[in-house]
Amino acid sequence: MLSSVGAFSSLYFATLMLLLSSGLFNTFMGVRLTAISVSEVWIGGLIAVYYLGLVFGARMGHRLIMGVGHIRAYAASAAIVTICVLVQILIDSMYVWLLLRFLAGAAMVVQFMGIESWLNEQSDNSQRGTIFAIYMVFSSLGTVLGQLSLTLFPHLNYEPLVFVAICSAFSLVPVAITRRSHPPLQVPAPINARYYVDRVPLSLMVLLVAGMLTGAFYGLAPVYAVRVHLSSEQAALFVAVSVAAGVLAQWPVGWLADRMNRVKLIRINAICLLVLAIPLWGWFEAPFWFLLVFSALFGILQFTLYPLGAAFANDNVDPERRVGLSAILYMVYGLGACLGPLLAGGLMTYIGSNLYYIFVAACGLALVLLVRPQKVLGDHLSQDAPTNFVPMPDSLQSSAAAVALDPRVDISSDVSHDPVFEDLPPVEERVPATTESTAVERQAEDEAVEATLAEDDKRVDPVAGSSGGLDDSGNPADVDSSGGAQEAESKRKPSDPAP
Repeated sequence: MLSSVGAFSSLYFATLMLLLSSGLFNTFMGVRLTAISVSEVWIGGLIAVYYLGLVFGARMGHRLIMGVGHIRAYAASAAIVTICVLVQILIDSMYVWLLLRFLAGAAMVVQFMGIESWLNEQSDNSQRGTIFAIYMVFSSLGTVLGQLSLTLFPHLNYEPLVFVAICSAFSLVPVAITRRSHPPLQVPAPINARYYVDRVPLSLMVLLVAGMLTGAFYGLAPVYAVRVHLSSEQAALFVAVSVAAGVLAQWPVGWLADRMNRVKLIRINAICLLVLAIPLWGWFEAPFWFLLVFSALFGILQFTLYPLGAAFANDNVDPERRVGLSAILYMVYGLGACLGPLLAGGLMTYIGSNLYYIFVAACGLALVLLVRPQKVLGDHLSQDAPTNFVPMPDSLQSSAAAVALDPRVDISSDVSHDPVFEDLPPVEERVPATTESTAVERQAEDEAVEATLAEDDKRVDPVAGSSGGLDDSGNPADVDSSGGAQEAESKRKPSDPAP
């Protein structure tokens, strides 16, 4: 493991700085805007358009990286993110901020793609799982440090934004001076979404709800903390504890997921979300330690929903179509991350700030009603099910390019872009039928040739050897007796045995 860290230290450090800036920015904006009485709808909208940029910036990122290379694309994207942060210091218009956050999300996903495709291209198949795990640890560590770094700024002025811009620019340095070669990037192919909707509708619903929870958490959990009279430092710690607990819980939850029914585990997760959210509905004023404990429990539950849903989806999809599956899951998760902050922000604005955990409870209830083990028939299980559980603390702190590092997929055999013919029988059933059909056709052709040869033999005179017998004057026709044989021989197929 140490050798893997050393080999990609520059990329891991860039990831750490990138996520540190992103984590600090999201928490700071929630706390800052709440302090100046900005509506939760606007706060949720800012995080929603950021995730929208992450989802829709992938296509643009592919074209940019293919056109100018990884380092230049990464450098340009880091510059755009830094500029967007600094412009927010100069302009206080919320409408401009929405545009800036969308641009920052679209540019940041290019940075994720550059790092992840680099890691994928220059790692062996035997090392992909380790490299993927280390990359996710650095991503989560950067997010946690981003929350905690808010405690360095006691005043809610624009100093944290300057620090965010510094971290964003600093993430450019290790990539710009790396000595590693540029990896190639494949052109993204269209994916048959209907195949995945038909195969894993339950997993897609789980991922949608998980995205709603995650998006609402990063945007509005700091707002909730401020509304219940926590200081900015306490609000940052409230969020950081949840993220850290979610990271540490990946391995024990993965151990459980590999040994028990995954649908039941998702349902248990949903029931716990529902039950634990009820005490935080505003019934009483909870002490700070109580909120930290519940924040850690919610981090364990909400940050393990994505890998659980992804593992169950991989169990029910053909191995050669798992690359496309991961792309679909990423898009659905991102859509949920866009909807979650808007829904929770609207509830908190028009009803009350305690509605954040009522929203969490509603998401848990939706999963309890949707996820029922008795409805899962197992008709589409893959031949290698159950697949290994892979830790994924927060998919939106990466891009779809990280799919290639997932040890459950094989890029070399991927056919996600090929058409899907669900109505055809399996290949092993179709091949014998095709062979039998070909044999029948060939037998019919041979019988037709034999019938033709029999007719020719009847017309041949056994004495003169001619097919006509006599000429016009009544004398035997002067034809070589070998002519009929030659004509018959010419009508035989090369594969027919000689008479």
